[in-house]
Amino acid sequence: MTPLNVNGRAHSVDIDPATPILWALRDTLGLAGTKFGCGAAQCGACTVHLGGQAIRSCVTPISAAAGQPITTIEAITAGDDRVGQAVHAAWVKHDVAQCGYCQSGQIMSATAFLKSLPKGRQPSADEIDAAMAGNLCRCGTYARIRAAVADAARALA
Repeated sequence: MTPLNVNGRAHSVDIDPATPILWALRDTLGLAGTKFGCGAAQCGACTVHLGGQAIRSCVTPISAAAGQPITTIEAITAGDDRVGQAVHAAWVKHDVAQCGYCQSGQIMSATAFLKSLPKGRQPSADEIDAAMAGNLCRCGTYARIRAAVADAARALA
């Protein structure tokens, strides 16, 4: 049994320690908000936070989560995460999503990025682009993603 702390709740899963976190979340714990994209850490659809850092859950084994909290999109939008809620609100305001498939990963990366900035610091467009470069959007909503991240940063200032 592998103990996990997911979205502030303790779980114990009976799966191979080499199993990617993505499958523990989706198949074992039923948290389907995290998406499977490429399976090779190239598209970012599977982004979650592990110990507060954005990681690609499709290639990170569950054994890497020992002693570290995992946060998924379910906690970002439903919990008391001020930064996550600002990002989510900006996503809605800027109508970022088209097909929506990549959006949970995009929001998780944006939230981790904004949390990494000193309080009140406004990121440049280039910094936002660099922070979000690991998340692909097949619909091409990058301009709206950049605007939403900048708007969320302003809301948090």
